[in-house]
Amino acid sequence: MNFQIDIFLQPGDVYMGDKDTRIRTLLGSCVAITWWHPHRQIGAMCHYLLPQRPRSKPRKGEPLDGRYAEEAFAMVMLYIQQAGTLPAEYQVKMFGGGNLLAAADRPLPAVGERNIEFGKQWLAEHGFRLSREHLAGQGHRHIVFDLANGDVWVRFQPQALLVAPANGRK
Repeated sequence: MNFQIDIFLQPGDVYMGDKDTRIRTLLGSCVAITWWHPHRQIGAMCHYLLPQRPRSKPRKGEPLDGRYAEEAFAMVMLYIQQAGTLPAEYQVKMFGGGNLLAAADRPLPAVGERNIEFGKQWLAEHGFRLSREHLAGQGHRHIVFDLANGDVWVRFQPQALLVAPANGRK
């Protein structure tokens, strides 16, 4: 299929389009979520890095920033409202949240784990149901989203865990 619009999302990007659009991205610990409306053949994809903006960096009237899930989702919700559609009408898929660096003594969940947890919770609270997911693991993913039919292709590239030696040597 020849796409009139072929978009590559960088981290922090959010894109909305119609059936003539294909959206692609590459993920590590980041998460991408796709929303597709099967009857209207419209949809959106976001690529976020962190669940929320740090409290030490409030927005202070700045525009929404797609690097943060909370703000990327607000952008998508605005698009859904402007399209005159409802959350329950969308097929939603979630990808990413990989663990690229392992640490046996990590006291907090990895960034990818936090991104997944926040995204799933937010989606459920706002009336979205996940129809597919490909999450976590060690490696990165290349994602391709076709808005003509809602298909999402995932190429997962596993990688060996990188663990710092216990004695501090490399």
